[in-house]
Amino acid sequence: MGSPAPVPSREPVTIAVSGAEFGWGSSGKLSAVLSALRQRSRSPLRFVGLGSGLGRPLLAEHAVDRWYDLPDSAHGVRAAVEEAVRSQAVRAAVVVLDGTVARALETAGVPTAFVDSLPFMWTEGDRAALPLNATVYCAQQCVELPPECQGILASVRALRWVGAVIGTPPPPRADAPAARPCRKVVVSLGGLRAPRLADWTDYPRVVVPVVLEALAAFGVREVRLAGNLPAGLLARLVDRPPAPLRVTAGALSHSAFLAELAGCDALLTSPGLTTLLEAGSLRVPTVCLPPQNLSQIFNGRAHSRAVDADVRVTWPGEVFQEDEALALRSKGEDHALELIYGGIGRAAAQADGGHVAAALRDGVLAALRRTAGVADWGALTAAVGTGGADQVADAVLGIVRQAPSPA
Repeated sequence: MGSPAPVPSREPVTIAVSGAEFGWGSSGKLSAVLSALRQRSRSPLRFVGLGSGLGRPLLAEHAVDRWYDLPDSAHGVRAAVEEAVRSQAVRAAVVVLDGTVARALETAGVPTAFVDSLPFMWTEGDRAALPLNATVYCAQQCVELPPECQGILASVRALRWVGAVIGTPPPPRADAPAARPCRKVVVSLGGLRAPRLADWTDYPRVVVPVVLEALAAFGVREVRLAGNLPAGLLARLVDRPPAPLRVTAGALSHSAFLAELAGCDALLTSPGLTTLLEAGSLRVPTVCLPPQNLSQIFNGRAHSRAVDADVRVTWPGEVFQEDEALALRSKGEDHALELIYGGIGRAAAQADGGHVAAALRDGVLAALRRTAGVADWGALTAAVGTGGADQVADAVLGIVRQAPSPA
């Protein structure tokens, strides 16, 4: 007779979770992984959060026992993480795109699954920021891996490729997108704050008014504006929308955002990769708004190539040149961000928007018209593959099984 199957422990296993304080993509991925962990674990789990102040509203539907704020300095992060690990008896961790926190957890003796959704971004200038020795390094599949990234990934100690780390959306609508008029649109700006960004209201002040004008001209009637816009700015942007638009606005939880996507006729979004992949899983017609940062240049280009149509809006050259930003990344991401943020800031300083506003409005209308020619809105998601949240969850649970129980 074989040995009896082990009985799962009923004592909760504590897992630390953290995401980069850069937009909402990290928190969206954490949300998907937390859901997968609860579904796939045979033992009860409890979660403690580290940092991720920007993304906590997106994670509100998940039971996180306690959040620890983290200081700005690397030394302060190490001390705060060590205290959280000790006091909470942390057994394992999952970290999305925050190399400093991942390294601090490993130094504190916590085996960590690091989720890198942007492996196509990194050059030698980024090497020091990446936790290449993480217990498991989960890199999300990408449609293309530039040569300058390959040396970085070859240095990863325990590399594991995973599919798209996205939430499980509701079923798509039965009627094909091309068969229905574009009347209800979601406009998503994501989490607008980022380190070293002096004024994170610049982007919405430039982009939102021209997007609403273009949507009204295109015949749209209802707009759901999502993102972490401050109340005062939000009121100014949507108080008097161009007729005949009806605009509702405000931040959404992850599941609420997916529900909005499932019920809309089109999405206009700053091209964060998680949002593009989730929209692709629902086959929602998607226009990429001008990029907010470096990774969104890659994402917008990849999306247009995948759907075989130019459905992205680019900045006029006077704001910044995309190819110049891409060239600067060889020195590290910060150099490219300085160019991007500076150009958007100058555009926001124009009193009436001027040529930039007119060019963006025309670009949105042109991209909307080109959506009619797209045959497969799920092409990018299909190329990356799905199931990444489950794969990351399995990596974390594998770590838990191998980690010693706290004394």
